[in-house]
Amino acid sequence: MSDDKSNPWLNWPGNPFNLAQQATDYWVDAAQRSVLFLDVLRQRGDERNHRAEQTAPHVLSFAFDVVMDGRHLERPVNYGLCHIAPPDGKAPDASKRPFIVFDPRAGHGPGIGGMKQDSEIGVVLKAGHPCYFVGFLPNPVPGQTIEDVCRAEAQFIAKVAELHPHADGKPALIGNCQAGWQIMMTSALNPDLVGPLVLAGAPLSYWAGVRGKNPMRYLGGALGGTWMTALAGDLGNGIFDGAQLVENFEKMNPSNTLWSKNYNVYSKIDTEAQRFLDFEKWWGNPVLLNAGEMQYIADSLFVGNRLSDAALLDSDGHRIDLRNIKSPIVVFCSWGDDITPPQQALGWVLDLYESDAELVAGGQTIIYSMHQSIGHLGIFVSASVANKEHEEFTAAMDMIDIMPPGLYEAVFLDKDEEMLQAEIAAGDLMGGDYVMRFERRGLDALRALGGNDVEDERRFATVARVSEINKNLYNTFGSPLVKKLVTEASAEKLRESHPLRRRYTAFSSKNPLLNTIPQLAEQVRAQRRPVAKDNVFMQMQETMSQQIVEALDRYRDARDQATEQMFLNVYGSPMLQALVGLNSDGGKPRRIGRDIAREAAGTAHRAALALKTAEGGVTEAIVRGLLYIYRSPEMSAADERAFATIRQLKLRTSDDKAMSVTLFKTILREQYLMLQVDEAAAMRDLPLLLPDEPEARATALAIVRQVAGATGTLTGDGAARLDRVAEMFGPQAPKLAVVRKRKKEG
Repeated sequence: MSDDKSNPWLNWPGNPFNLAQQATDYWVDAAQRSVLFLDVLRQRGDERNHRAEQTAPHVLSFAFDVVMDGRHLERPVNYGLCHIAPPDGKAPDASKRPFIVFDPRAGHGPGIGGMKQDSEIGVVLKAGHPCYFVGFLPNPVPGQTIEDVCRAEAQFIAKVAELHPHADGKPALIGNCQAGWQIMMTSALNPDLVGPLVLAGAPLSYWAGVRGKNPMRYLGGALGGTWMTALAGDLGNGIFDGAQLVENFEKMNPSNTLWSKNYNVYSKIDTEAQRFLDFEKWWGNPVLLNAGEMQYIADSLFVGNRLSDAALLDSDGHRIDLRNIKSPIVVFCSWGDDITPPQQALGWVLDLYESDAELVAGGQTIIYSMHQSIGHLGIFVSASVANKEHEEFTAAMDMIDIMPPGLYEAVFLDKDEEMLQAEIAAGDLMGGDYVMRFERRGLDALRALGGNDVEDERRFATVARVSEINKNLYNTFGSPLVKKLVTEASAEKLRESHPLRRRYTAFSSKNPLLNTIPQLAEQVRAQRRPVAKDNVFMQMQETMSQQIVEALDRYRDARDQATEQMFLNVYGSPMLQALVGLNSDGGKPRRIGRDIAREAAGTAHRAALALKTAEGGVTEAIVRGLLYIYRSPEMSAADERAFATIRQLKLRTSDDKAMSVTLFKTILREQYLMLQVDEAAAMRDLPLLLPDEPEARATALAIVRQVAGATGTLTGDGAARLDRVAEMFGPQAPKLAVVRKRKKEG
């Protein structure tokens, strides 16, 4: 037979000689991959062991200086404020507002917000803003509480503001996951201290979700409440091991934990090893919390869901009411996030407000953005997310800061040729690859996401009652006995024996069975023979892997379904609900108590503004005219192009000073509320704000036209409103003489 390689018989996959060669190639490659994979696991274990010996391990890829050490505060905590040094050594723009990135202390160590250049920190630095980072040490200060952390964060924020007295705007805060609700609590207690807040994958409404999709919210009920949290704290001798939180995350997706994550490295050992090691550097070093801190989180948030109810008080008796926050709040969540689904990221808004009018009257600005697919960690570590959502949020932060009260959805538009040409003609208004629009939404848009019905609310309320009962029973009868049996040595031994840590120790240089692996791995790399992708045995391997994933996913779905059904049946029992003292109103939608003092202050403020419709100057007239136009139903979105146009125009104050973002925000909000309270009176008095000179009035009108048309030609009601504003700005404004006479007469 011919030896020609083009012979169809020789190339036929079923040819036994061909199969034998493919088998040989595959098994050589598989053996080499096995050795290299073991070496990767060894490196991972050695890295973990090395970091466990460090005082302040982190995964930041940026140089930094410690500005404040929380251990030296009056109420010490294991948190610290760090200044991030720009990679290029170029000083940031002193006029730009500083950003502070807060990392989550949810079991893992600090640094996730700046693990790589394409990250939240990297985006802030690239935009020329001063950047700070709040991280923490692996061990808590004895006795520190969640309230102590809030106090420390407030001092960190005040310090940053002090270091940047010429910045145009208060510090912007970015809180990832657990850090999101933490900075919300801090901001609620210190509303005048903070600038805009960005909450990335942060759960604030823990009961929220939909059936069949959000099983983690049932965990408290499945465990009988938080008594096991108390038990874990006692077994840790007053310390709660963050490895248990990491373990809960891993249990959410067993196919990834038990198979896919490692298989992905094994099957792509030549390209995925370093990425895996970089991630495991953060994932494999769990931190510790005081038992009291974790108990507070479990009782007040996970099971009690008391943050969005404004049911929490600090030690001085101040209510932690999220309605107190004056700064805009940006909520970034994802449909692909199984830890913090959109309902839990946004459900708190529905707990706070019953109507759109109530939200606006409260003066709160809430902007949300929902990614379609990214997972929980990807919200703050994905390079694609950093280069789109986080970059756009950072660039638009000044615009976000001046947004009128209300609920908006952030929409990212790809720039088309027309937009690019317009930018060039205007001198590059924005930069970047996207245009951000803030489209007005109503609370019904959040209700449409799905949520609990009355019976579900009653079930979760029952869990909270059962949890209190079980915890009190444990504290009375179980805790004293456990504490007598536990020592610091036994607690440390228990932490070291946790499976999360044991797997790192087992696959490390501490295991003598792996002593030959480094040398063998070097030999393999020198003689590496990757198999072809179309190798039949490699394809069989991929098929088997997919079957394993599908089997584990079926197990997960069955487990989650059983957990949900158990929760619904047990906690939906009328007998159990009656036994825990839940009355007939216990299942009604939660509505937090009215704050009479704040409502009265808000009413007085709006009343005062209603009397000032005839006060102000050209800038106030321009802003009022633009807001009137944008109140058109057809103009329900704010576009960064319009804001960029305003910034380029460099509006002045009445005493001819440059207009800061802070002052512009005050003017815009006051004019907005005037129109909200009495649009007719506000527009009637608009001509009074303008000078008598026709040329000055024409100049002001040109600004209104330029800004209003920055996003395209107005039509319909928007165009009609612009015509009315033009009439108001004209030299013959309607009834101007009468209005001026009325103003003169007082």
